[in-house]
Amino acid sequence: MRNPLSEKIVTIPPSGIRRFFDIANSMENVVSLGVGEPDFDTPWHIREEGIYSLEKGRTFYTANAGLRDLRVELHNYVKRKYQAEYDPDKEILVTVGGSEAIDIAMRAMLDPGDEVLVPQPSFVSYVPCAVLAGGVAVPIDLEEKDQFRLTPEKLLEKITPKSKLLVLPFPNNPTGAIMTRPELEQIARIVEEHDLFVLSDEIYAELTFGEERHVSFASLPGMQERTVLINGFSKAFAMTGWRLGYACGPEIILKQMLKIHQFAIMCAPTTSQFAAIDALRNSDSDVDHMRESYDQRRRFLLRSFEEMGLECFEPLGAFYAFPSVQRFGMTSEEFATRLLHEERVAVVPGTAFGDSGEGYLRISYAYSLKSLKEALGRMEKFIRHLDASV
Repeated sequence: MRNPLSEKIVTIPPSGIRRFFDIANSMENVVSLGVGEPDFDTPWHIREEGIYSLEKGRTFYTANAGLRDLRVELHNYVKRKYQAEYDPDKEILVTVGGSEAIDIAMRAMLDPGDEVLVPQPSFVSYVPCAVLAGGVAVPIDLEEKDQFRLTPEKLLEKITPKSKLLVLPFPNNPTGAIMTRPELEQIARIVEEHDLFVLSDEIYAELTFGEERHVSFASLPGMQERTVLINGFSKAFAMTGWRLGYACGPEIILKQMLKIHQFAIMCAPTTSQFAAIDALRNSDSDVDHMRESYDQRRRFLLRSFEEMGLECFEPLGAFYAFPSVQRFGMTSEEFATRLLHEERVAVVPGTAFGDSGEGYLRISYAYSLKSLKEALGRMEKFIRHLDASV
C-alpha cells in the first residue's frame, strides 16, 4: 500500500508547548505557568449577548466574511484604538481565531519558494504555516541585549531577493517584548525599500504596560497597503474558547483570503460573532481592569525572580516573562523537565519558540496571584537546591 501521508506534514514537528504539557497533564499536584490563556471568565455582558443570540434562534450561517454589524464595529474599533481605517465590506475578514487568519494570509500571499522572515523567539505557528503555504521560513534570531526587539541590522542580514513576507509578532509571545513607534518606523523604511509585505500579529495589542502604548504597524505612513493586520478576541477580552479572530488588510489580499476561508471554514461561529459585537462596544472598562491585574502580577513575578536570583529583562507586553536559566549550565528543556518532576511546576522551554529561545523559559502570568505565589515558592526551592549543589 502507498504511504497515505504527506511528506511535508510528516516533517513538521508537533508544538513544543503541547508536547511538554502532555507530560504535565499526566502528573498530579502540578502548578502550571505554561498556558497563554487568561484566567478571567469572559465578562458577563459578553456571555449574556451570546446566550441571547441563541435564545433568539440566531444559529444560522453568517456571511463568509462575518456579520456586517461585526465588521462595522471592527472598523470603528481599529480606527479608534490603532488609527488605521478599513472598509468593512472589502478589507475586514472575521476568522476562527487569529490562528486561522495567520494560516490563510500566508496561503493567499505565498508561492513556492517565497521566503518568510520570522523573528524568533515567537509564536509556534508562524513557521509551520509558512511551510504549509509552500514558503520557506527564514528565522531572525532576536537577542536579550536588544530586549528581543527586531533591529534594522538583524532584518537586513536576512533579506534576499526571495524575501516576500515579514512577520511582526509584537507584543511578543513568548518574550513579552514590544516595539516602539521609532523602532517600527525604521522597520517600515526597510520594508518599503525592499518591497516586502508584512503580517503584523497584534493579538496582544491591548496588553502593554508602562508608558508606551501599542502602535499598529499598519498605522505608519505607507504601511497599510503592505500589511495584513491580525488580531482577535482571545487575549484582550478573555474569549479563548469562543474562537474568534479577524484580519484587516488591502482588498487585493483579503479577497483571496476570503476565498480560502469560504472553502475551508465557511464562516466563524455565529454565536461568537454576536457576542463579539458587544465586546467591541462595551468592554473598555473590562479590558482596563484585566490589564491592571496582569500588570500587578507582572511586577510581582519580576520581584520574585530578582529575589531568587533569576535574571529576566522587563517584559512590557502580553502576559509572559522570559527569564534566563543559562547560569545553571543546563538546557531549557533539562531545566523545565527537572522543575516539573522535582517540584511539580510546569513552564515552557524557550526552545519551543525557536532555537534562539535556548537558555530561557516562558512563564505565563495569566494566572491568579495565589497560583503564582505557590509556583514561584516551589521554583525558589528548586533554584536554592541547584545553587547548593554547585
